[in-house]
Amino acid sequence: VRGSVMNPNDHPHGGGEGKAPIGLAGPKTPWGKPALGFRTRRNKKSNKLIVRRRSSKRRR
Repeated sequence: VRGSVMNPNDHPHGGGEGKAPIGLAGPKTPWGKPALGFRTRRNKKSNKLIVRRRSSKRRR
Protein backbone atom coordinates (compact mmCIF):
# COMPACT_ATOMS: atom_id res chain seq x y z
CA VAL A 1 0.00 0.00 0.00
CA ARG A 2 1.25 3.52 -0.75
CA GLY A 3 2.66 5.38 2.22
CA SER A 4 0.86 8.56 1.17
CA VAL A 5 -2.55 7.00 1.85
CA MET A 6 -1.60 5.87 5.37
CA ASN A 7 -1.99 7.71 8.64
CA PRO A 8 0.99 9.69 9.93
CA ASN A 9 1.58 7.14 12.70
CA ASP A 10 1.86 4.36 10.08
CA HIS A 11 4.26 5.95 7.56
CA PRO A 12 6.38 9.12 7.26
CA HIS A 13 4.49 10.06 4.05
CA GLY A 14 1.07 9.65 5.67
CA GLY A 15 -1.48 12.23 6.73
CA GLY A 16 -2.40 15.54 5.16
CA GLU A 17 -5.46 16.67 3.24
CA GLY A 18 -6.20 14.97 -0.08
CA LYS A 19 -3.27 14.01 -2.29
CA ALA A 20 -0.74 16.07 -0.37
CA PRO A 21 2.99 16.01 -1.23
CA ILE A 22 5.46 14.14 0.92
CA GLY A 23 6.12 17.19 3.08
CA LEU A 24 9.69 16.18 3.98
CA ALA A 25 13.14 17.02 2.68
CA GLY A 26 13.18 13.71 0.79
CA PRO A 27 11.26 10.43 0.49
CA LYS A 28 11.49 8.05 3.43
CA THR A 29 10.99 4.33 4.02
CA PRO A 30 8.27 3.20 6.44
CA TRP A 31 10.99 3.08 9.12
CA GLY A 32 12.06 6.68 8.57
CA LYS A 33 15.30 6.02 6.68
CA PRO A 34 15.98 7.97 3.45
CA ALA A 35 14.85 6.26 0.23
CA LEU A 36 15.31 6.65 -3.54
CA GLY A 37 18.95 7.36 -4.32
CA PHE A 38 20.31 7.57 -0.78
CA ARG A 39 23.41 5.40 -0.44
CA THR A 40 23.08 2.88 2.39
CA ARG A 41 26.09 0.61 1.77
CA ARG A 42 29.44 1.33 3.38
CA ASN A 43 32.61 1.64 1.31
CA LYS A 44 34.87 -1.39 1.34
CA LYS A 45 38.17 -0.94 3.16
CA SER A 46 41.23 -0.74 0.93
CA ASN A 47 44.60 -1.79 2.23
CA LYS A 48 46.53 1.48 2.53
CA LEU A 49 49.72 -0.36 3.48
CA ILE A 50 50.24 -1.64 -0.07
CA VAL A 51 52.55 0.89 -1.69
CA ARG A 52 53.10 -0.74 -5.10
CA ARG A 53 52.45 -4.04 -6.83
CA ARG A 54 54.88 -6.93 -6.76
CA SER A 55 57.31 -7.06 -9.68
CA SER A 56 56.11 -8.78 -12.86
CA LYS A 57 58.75 -11.56 -12.52
CA ARG A 58 57.02 -12.99 -9.46
CA ARG A 59 53.56 -12.99 -11.01
CA ARG A 60 54.46 -15.46 -13.79
